[in-house]
Amino acid sequence: MTTAASFARREWGSLYVTVRTALATRGWRAVPLTLASVCLIALCQVLQGQSWGYGLVQDIGFVRAEDPLWLALLRTPLSLFVPALSLPVWGAMAQVLVVFGVAEITLGGPRTFVIAYVCTVAGTLYARFGTAIGPEGLLGLPASDARIVDTGPSVAVTGLAVCVCVCMGAWFTVALVVVAMVVELIVKPNLASTEHLVAIGAALVLCAPAALRHRRPSDGDGGAGGPAVTPAGD
Repeated sequence: MTTAASFARREWGSLYVTVRTALATRGWRAVPLTLASVCLIALCQVLQGQSWGYGLVQDIGFVRAEDPLWLALLRTPLSLFVPALSLPVWGAMAQVLVVFGVAEITLGGPRTFVIAYVCTVAGTLYARFGTAIGPEGLLGLPASDARIVDTGPSVAVTGLAVCVCVCMGAWFTVALVVVAMVVELIVKPNLASTEHLVAIGAALVLCAPAALRHRRPSDGDGGAGGPAVTPAGD
């Protein structure tokens, strides 16, 4: 029990303290981007369920690899908030509420948005690359994947989860996320599972400078389980 508690304190102690402090002192005001994102997902879901709204969401938020690149990039920001019709919307909202919320507190709203957007764009561009080279090539995808509607927050959530863990020094959790995504790809090889791995790669590139900054000091962090991080936005 002592060993487990010590591991948990090293792995997630700083993250827990940072999030708890921000929520205790600022409440929901600590996560305005997260709340806006959850509301936008709910709005897109409502619109998709209406005969007059489905076409609107399709025109401004549906992304497919077969679309012209300029159109796909134009729709990509909103596509992040369009829940997949084949999945329960509460799952997308819960992912965003938890992961976006933690990221907004630890990384700040602007960085959270940038990381989420870059990871989503990376997935969008990879889908075009993968379908172009075909299933016979390395990292290739079947041509039919070019017609798949590629929306939802899961790619952004994956990238943000990795960035948060890297910046907070939770390396075991980073490894766990990577292994989980690899297993997902093996068990269910499809466009979404491949894009999750692409998001991890993009996130690691984005967070590498922060990881190096946190690993460089050898003292001064008090041994409290990782780097001390002041809640962003204060």
